[in-house]
Amino acid sequence: MSDFESLNLTRNKNKIADLKILKGSLGPDVIDIRQLYNQTGLFTYDPSYGATSSCESSITFIDGDKGILLYRGYPIEQLAKNSTFLEVAYLLLNGELPNKENYKIFSHNIINHTMVNEQFLNFYQGFRRDAHPMAILCAATGAMSAFYNDSADINDPQQRIIASNRLIAKIPTLAAMAYKYSIGQPFIYPDNNLSYPENFLKMCFSVPTQKYKSQKILSDAIEKIFILHADHEQNASTSTVRLAGSSGANPFACISAGIASLWGPAHGGANEAVLNMLNEIQNSDNISKFLKKARDKDDPFRLFGFGHRVYKNYDPRATEMQKTCHEVLDLLGIKKNPLLSLAMKLEKIALEDEYFIERKLYPNVDFYSGIILQAIGFPTSMFTVLFAVARTVGWVAQWKEMIEDPNQRIGRPRQLYTGPKKRNYLKIEKRN
Repeated sequence: MSDFESLNLTRNKNKIADLKILKGSLGPDVIDIRQLYNQTGLFTYDPSYGATSSCESSITFIDGDKGILLYRGYPIEQLAKNSTFLEVAYLLLNGELPNKENYKIFSHNIINHTMVNEQFLNFYQGFRRDAHPMAILCAATGAMSAFYNDSADINDPQQRIIASNRLIAKIPTLAAMAYKYSIGQPFIYPDNNLSYPENFLKMCFSVPTQKYKSQKILSDAIEKIFILHADHEQNASTSTVRLAGSSGANPFACISAGIASLWGPAHGGANEAVLNMLNEIQNSDNISKFLKKARDKDDPFRLFGFGHRVYKNYDPRATEMQKTCHEVLDLLGIKKNPLLSLAMKLEKIALEDEYFIERKLYPNVDFYSGIILQAIGFPTSMFTVLFAVARTVGWVAQWKEMIEDPNQRIGRPRQLYTGPKKRNYLKIEKRN
């Protein structure tokens, strides 16, 4: 438990509550309001929980004002430059970076368990061909509890580990199958000789009739996207996973709930919105016109991919993503794609224009990741799917932490009721 002080709340000079102030290792102190109702008969009111800590966690820390993102204390910039996704996954799950032996064992457990039950072939064939890949992934992840019910007992520590490894190993396979199904191509089995990102790209883009050639710049780009999106504190989807898990639901159902939450355009669809915005602008000659529209509060047009709700400074993930973005575009040929060329011109303006600079509207991670995924060849319908593949690691780590927390109880938010007061039932003949 965190260190704490006490806080006396008063009303008209009369003390009404004596609450603890909890101190974390980083970030602002928090007021422990768990005894507020018992002492005062009052609840707090905080729509969207913007000023409420829903849990105690040691996984991820964000300081939006300073542009800081830490995984278990490690700056995201250092991890993105030096680490691999599976090393980051081990870190998030276990709290420390692995030594060589631990990394070897963990990597083997993930890479050698990427195949899914063959009956998933029949399961996928029940979907329409035009089904959205996120709809398929959400359903398939939930269905894992039917295929792998031997690791669904949340009270068994060993089953929790097995379920965690299965989710991290098999979600990329299910995601690639969702993509292949949507375009009418045959499913590609995983290749245990490839790295985690290389394997995912092969499952998405190879075909049985041709030999697949891996490109390091592209697999490195996917690896960085996965690392940068692995966890992001108590966002909507992570909170959904924790809330679902607090009821005792199996881990596969909890992660499926997280995927459903991520699917919302206000959460996981930001990089898709960037591409839609670029399509609306159409060409560089229209940039000034659309910037004028963005400055007009009465105009519905909005700039996507600039600034961030949490980060009031530069998004620390965007720095690494920017470099990767330019490497990918140089490899694939930016001049061949007018949309990507437009994106680079908009980026240049954003970094030099006073309107952007004064408001700290720097390009964020969604701006660059959307461009990268478009350049690699993913349709916009797959953008959030890749987000889900990366975030599964964070969800699993957060779920595991919650299950192992001795103070964990079922989530039960309260409300400020504004409906009718008690009234008596009238038979229909007596109603006006």
